[in-house]
Amino acid sequence: MKYEFLEHLSDAKFRAYGKSFEECFANAAEAMTKVMTDPEKIEEKLTKSVQVSGTDLKQLLYSFLEELLFLLDTQNFILHKVTDIKIVPKGRGYFLSATLSGDSVDDKYEMETGIKAVTYMDMEVKENYVQVVVDI
Repeated sequence: MKYEFLEHLSDAKFRAYGKSFEECFANAAEAMTKVMTDPEKIEEKLTKSVQVSGTDLKQLLYSFLEELLFLLDTQNFILHKVTDIKIVPKGRGYFLSATLSGDSVDDKYEMETGIKAVTYMDMEVKENYVQVVVDI
């Protein structure tokens, strides 16, 4: 199982699993897309490279997911999947680089729910999973 959705009163909460932080982060990105639409239906017509940093793994996860929302809001890019993701210690924090594949949002993709922001509420970064709440 890549991810599961957990109960939350007003927002969307999910837990993404993996054998590494990279796999957990990539699955979290897919789960966040699933809140909005079905990532499996997104065509792989565009690729984007992203780089983010954080002082710790929570801030890195937050920055990564916020970057996906930024790409959606500014370039209409909707994610299909994350590839070539690497997380490395850098200075006093961490650095993430990844390649994203997806498409431009248009009428062919039904957007079920909009996400306003990623939150730190109930966020967890563990060895085999990450947990995130997004404000919808």
